[in-house]
Amino acid sequence: MLRVFLVEDESIIRETLRDTVPWAQYGYSFAGEAGDGEMALPLIRQVKPDVLITDIRMPFMDGLALSELVSREFPEMKTVIISGYDDFEYARKAISIGVDRYLLKPITKRALLDVLEELKEKIEGERANRSYLAQFHQEAEEYEQYTRRVFFERVVAGQLSVQEIYESAAKLDIDLRAQCYSLAFFSVLPEPSASAEAYSEPGARLRDALLEHFLKYPEYILLRWNLTTYALLLKGETARMEELARRCVDTVRKQYAAYAPEQSWYVAVGRPTQRLSTLPACFEEVSRLWAYRHILPQQHVLTADTVGFLTGVGSGNSHLDQLDAGKVDPAILLGVMQSASAQEIPSFADEYVRSVEEALGSKPFCQYLMLSARFTAARFAASLGVGQREAFASLGCLDLVGRNVTAADLKRYFSSILLRMAELRDQASSSQCRSLLKQAVAYIDSHYTEESLSLNQVAREVNISANYLSAVFSQEIGATFTEYVTGKRMDRAKELLRTTDKRSGEVAAAVGYKDPHYFSFLFKKTQGCTPRDYRGGGKRP
Repeated sequence: MLRVFLVEDESIIRETLRDTVPWAQYGYSFAGEAGDGEMALPLIRQVKPDVLITDIRMPFMDGLALSELVSREFPEMKTVIISGYDDFEYARKAISIGVDRYLLKPITKRALLDVLEELKEKIEGERANRSYLAQFHQEAEEYEQYTRRVFFERVVAGQLSVQEIYESAAKLDIDLRAQCYSLAFFSVLPEPSASAEAYSEPGARLRDALLEHFLKYPEYILLRWNLTTYALLLKGETARMEELARRCVDTVRKQYAAYAPEQSWYVAVGRPTQRLSTLPACFEEVSRLWAYRHILPQQHVLTADTVGFLTGVGSGNSHLDQLDAGKVDPAILLGVMQSASAQEIPSFADEYVRSVEEALGSKPFCQYLMLSARFTAARFAASLGVGQREAFASLGCLDLVGRNVTAADLKRYFSSILLRMAELRDQASSSQCRSLLKQAVAYIDSHYTEESLSLNQVAREVNISANYLSAVFSQEIGATFTEYVTGKRMDRAKELLRTTDKRSGEVAAAVGYKDPHYFSFLFKKTQGCTPRDYRGGGKRP
């Protein structure tokens, strides 16, 4: 039931309304009363009614002042002003502050009940629209809004001013208002291996559980960064940033323990910043931290404290006896070749060289690093069916082998080789990707009218991981999974509206929507008019 609160300084009128109006019969419960605005305000804050009925002339705080305060704190609350003064100035001011109805005394029961019925219908309609809008946004976010990623990339690249950031965010329905910000990366699925692209039920459940959790909370803004990685923008009060980061880490840890306990998981969290304009620097830090999942595979939580890369650099002297041999394991480079995106390779190269800086004074050690990288790359290229000559022909860094090199030389050497291997890897998977994607689209085109159609269902059908399908779908099709399915359904709905006399509810069911109200909401949201208006000659292609 909807809750109503009454404010009236004349006790007889207040008690008469309270005791004679059949509130429950019209879907209301009487939540409280007060004799003036000053006494009413703390009670309203406590019970949070859906409808406020208040007299306009009262001692201490009148109804207009109360209504103005309430509309600021509770913009969804409906307000009815009652007054014995037929004065245009009162009505004008009541309208200006957002009062929903203005009734003159003496009030008849019928007039008040008509208003209550009208407001009940309005409130229920607004709530349904908010629910549908939330569902629409969650579906769109869950399957990766491409435009959100483009926006995020421009923000962290420093391409937008603060004003442009807020303006672009508003267009995408992203609320960036906060006192403090931070960035985090987390692995949504195991790092790729020979079979990592195949469909896995535990993998699909892991991905769904992680996304469902982070999409619940306004403090987290979620988007995909690459095939195996999601990015989070954390926002909130400065004092809560440590808690938000800890909750992020705990969530990833728990979901992996529940769905993929045998797999390694990683979370990188940057240090907080109070300015949106400094997010590029924060992103640079998180990217460097993220690279350490290859260098320190046993360290699952990657921060400036746990990695320690911000504490200073080495002396440049040769200290081979102090070097952790695990840092030069060829498996590290092989892992990067198998899974790292092109965007993160430069950061990895920087941090990889930094991690062994204490030994760079030794020429033999530097030569070992370069030769190890080349041989590892040659074996990786061979696994893709590419020979050494083809793999290395375009590289101009190989002449560094045998020479005295600096840390900058090594970074360039590793970046060049790793980027080339990533290119070959992506080329090798491209034809297979296109074939699988073609199968996926064909399946969607045959089943889009089924309400149960989901990303996981399509992924299972073509034996591809849901995460991989979600990533390549928007990249190759130019629309997310949800956007594509919705487009197909709307096109079919428009055809049925044009060529049949099916009712809107029947059309909804025919294109995969059990809830006809949500179908109508979605139709108007995507097509710019209601199904009825479209059938009547409204917006047409």
